[in-house]
Amino acid sequence: MSSTPVPAAPSAIEAVAAAGSRRPSGAYARDFADLSRRIEHCFGPERGRLIGRLAKLREAGERASADDIAQLRTAIDTSAARVAARRARVPTITYPEDLPVSERRADLAAAITAHPVVIVCGETGSGKTTQLPKLCLELGRGVTGAIGHTQPRRVAARSVATRIAQELQSTPGDLVGWKVRFNEVSQ
Repeated sequence: MSSTPVPAAPSAIEAVAAAGSRRPSGAYARDFADLSRRIEHCFGPERGRLIGRLAKLREAGERASADDIAQLRTAIDTSAARVAARRARVPTITYPEDLPVSERRADLAAAITAHPVVIVCGETGSGKTTQLPKLCLELGRGVTGAIGHTQPRRVAARSVATRIAQELQSTPGDLVGWKVRFNEVSQ
């Protein structure tokens, strides 16, 4: 079993900051800096929209209205609360010790933590399909977004999701769902 790491990319907020948008001064600058830091803790699919709203407010500088800033702050708080609720629902995760992926869990966790893409090669039946999504969830990957897992057939997608849900002592569609063309079972 081997893994190949890929270097990390800059965060979306770093990219917006590097774009060189006009920086306001004083209280507005502190507000924008605070909002920028807080966006990192928001729900992944909402971050782009929130970063865009922040960039527009930053561009407006001191012309940005207090109401617009308050609305953005509320949207960030709502998204962060959603992440906190998802984090609270993460169950205790167990791994079958007889699987090779379970034996190499620490190495895999280190690689997943250090790199945005990790390619794992292993024998059929080694636990890649069922244990890697659980490992990602344990590392907090499913809290701010989804853990994607592809399968070549509808039946495989459904059976893998059902198996992972069972191992997490959940029902399909609750913590673990699936989506195939024209059919989705998730929250």
